[in-house]
Amino acid sequence: MNTEEIKLVVFDLDGTLVDSAQTIFDSTIAALDQLNVRHSLTKELLDQRIGAHFQDIFDEQGIIVDDFEGFIDVYKGYYFDYMDSSYLYPGVVETLKYLKANGKKISLLTTKAQEQADKIITHFELDDYFDFVMGRRVGMAVKPAPDPLLFVCSTLGVETRHALMVGDTELDVQCGIAAGVSTVAVTYGYRSAEQLKTESPEYIIHGLQELKNIFIN
Repeated sequence: MNTEEIKLVVFDLDGTLVDSAQTIFDSTIAALDQLNVRHSLTKELLDQRIGAHFQDIFDEQGIIVDDFEGFIDVYKGYYFDYMDSSYLYPGVVETLKYLKANGKKISLLTTKAQEQADKIITHFELDDYFDFVMGRRVGMAVKPAPDPLLFVCSTLGVETRHALMVGDTELDVQCGIAAGVSTVAVTYGYRSAEQLKTESPEYIIHGLQELKNIFIN
């Protein structure tokens, strides 16, 4: 990949820009408890699946939620009660500033609902860095399907060969590869370096500030 040709960098949210594991777990448990849903969900188990759609996680764990959209509404209601447990990873602001200063377009791509994604970006005062925020939208497949990433590229007028997907899970790498977009996996999120290597991303970095090196080299 010729990094000089990269015009758009697309970031995952949880585990890539924001360490939100505790917030996600506390909000999930509070919502399930309010809805009287039986479960044995632990933080360790949920951490291993962060990035996946809740419906997939519940199906895997045999957690029966009769009204899934109702769960999502309750979950979102709790989420910002626990936001103090979330924080930006080191190097996030510096990296976004660097990309902006070098004329790159920047987008978010998350499985979180659109409204929630917008609020989180605003909470961390990152609005000015993003050209586009892509959350989960009705009728649009989620990662690892390429659809939302292709939509981001189309919306920003960038060909996929000029885009870079940065994320911490197999879902991000698989989405990027399926969309024909170059991929960067980060190892400080919710998957191990060994897990990520099996997905064959073009780059693996151990801190977000290392992303600069890809463009310098």
